[in-house]
Amino acid sequence: MPVIDIHTHVLGHEWLELLRAHGAPRYGVTDTPGKLPSISCDGAPFLTPSPAHFDYELRIRDMDAAGVDIGILSLTCPNVYWGSAQASLRAARSTNEEMAAAQLRYPDRLRWMTSLPWMHVREALDELYRARDAGAVGVMVLANIDGLSLTDQRFAPVWKAIDSLGLAVLVHPGAPPGTREMSLNEYALVAAVGFMFDTTLAITRMMFDGFLDRYPNLNLIVGHAGATLPYVVGRLDACFEKMPATRTRTSTRPSDWLRRMYYDTVTYSQEALDLCIAVCGSDHVMYGSDYPHNIGDMAGCLARVDALPSACRDAVRGHTAARVFGLE
Repeated sequence: MPVIDIHTHVLGHEWLELLRAHGAPRYGVTDTPGKLPSISCDGAPFLTPSPAHFDYELRIRDMDAAGVDIGILSLTCPNVYWGSAQASLRAARSTNEEMAAAQLRYPDRLRWMTSLPWMHVREALDELYRARDAGAVGVMVLANIDGLSLTDQRFAPVWKAIDSLGLAVLVHPGAPPGTREMSLNEYALVAAVGFMFDTTLAITRMMFDGFLDRYPNLNLIVGHAGATLPYVVGRLDACFEKMPATRTRTSTRPSDWLRRMYYDTVTYSQEALDLCIAVCGSDHVMYGSDYPHNIGDMAGCLARVDALPSACRDAVRGHTAARVFGLE
């Protein structure tokens, strides 16, 4: 069974130029002599591109060095949630086309998840079906779509279409709403805790909203080993038992919801990975690296997976991902 990395990112040169032209007022692109441009969100440092975000040959060499066989690519945040419908669609399509071309170039090594202009439902649906036909094996969505919850009713047609296709969906954080008000521009707080808050809030809202009851065919993947969810699930269950407001749309306990979702291994200690597996199930965790971000670590994440008991290790290394993404 090959080692399959389900959480690994790309950027595109056309995407970057579109962000430069259409990302204001929220997103800014700053040029530094001799370096790739940096990206900010609401004035906070947000993303530092690396050469490997753009260079597929370098990616393959790094995969070889780390012992990773297949990478399932996705466009990282801020994805394409900015600009007009035309600009957002072009940003999604250009990156999707680049990933599809990379898969054709490295058919044994690369797969990809489509990005969609979610704010523009007609365009999002058109790109979903086009990308599926071009080879996409899943969908990438941020934990908030330009500040809107993933459960917002305006996105229901897109979720219904994804559910009908049975595609896996990676929920990845972005800068949370309130980034400026919480002064997350200080101390790299967006990356350190903002991302974790964004994912935790999005998935908790989905659980209390009964989201997966409406879309039973979704294989929902929670990025960064579930963010803080494995740690706070006992508190969520206690709130569910004691606070009627949490039970208005679901009769399922949060701990049971968590075992219906999937998770990656993008965490930075063995203890955190062990906790995710204990709470969520060894058959619901899949290897991921967050490569090539500056805190991404293909070799380190894989070493923690390889330290797991053998049956669990094999599932996390690739068996579960092959099933979820239809790579068997």
